[in-house]
Amino acid sequence: MNIIIYTVVILTLFYFILKFLTNISPKKISKSLRILIIFGSIILAILFAIGGKFLLSLPLTLISLGLMKLKGLSLFQLFSLFRLLQTLRSSGRFNFSQSSTTNNTTMTVSEAYKILNLDMKKKITKEDVNKAYVNIQKKIHPDVSPETARLSAIVNEAKEVVLRNIS
Repeated sequence: MNIIIYTVVILTLFYFILKFLTNISPKKISKSLRILIIFGSIILAILFAIGGKFLLSLPLTLISLGLMKLKGLSLFQLFSLFRLLQTLRSSGRFNFSQSSTTNNTTMTVSEAYKILNLDMKKKITKEDVNKAYVNIQKKIHPDVSPETARLSAIVNEAKEVVLRNIS
């Protein structure tokens, strides 16, 4: 008998929740759901971290970072920027000490393609180069963040190297 009563109560609550949601705009629902997921994943990540389950807290933290935008950068854009930094560091063109500034044009064509995230094997047009350049500059332009001025200069150089290679 208790199962029938619980089922009726749950279905009644479900009905009223659905009726309430039909009167709310989809943007409000989306925003509220996003906030709920962010806070829920942060709380679960903290609980897992306190419990010592760090491997379980990492995906929840990444989900919450992906849903929030950090200074206008999504999680995917942060990974792209990290990959750009790794490419530049492995070629010796970027490090975190401000004393070493290398402005000589020793960038290879393959490095320039990697920096602009272009495939050397495909036929690249000027429009493709400019589109890739604009996408990266939107993330790292000095107007967005003054700390990225060196990165922006390197991306400018990469664009010039690729454009010279195409022509």
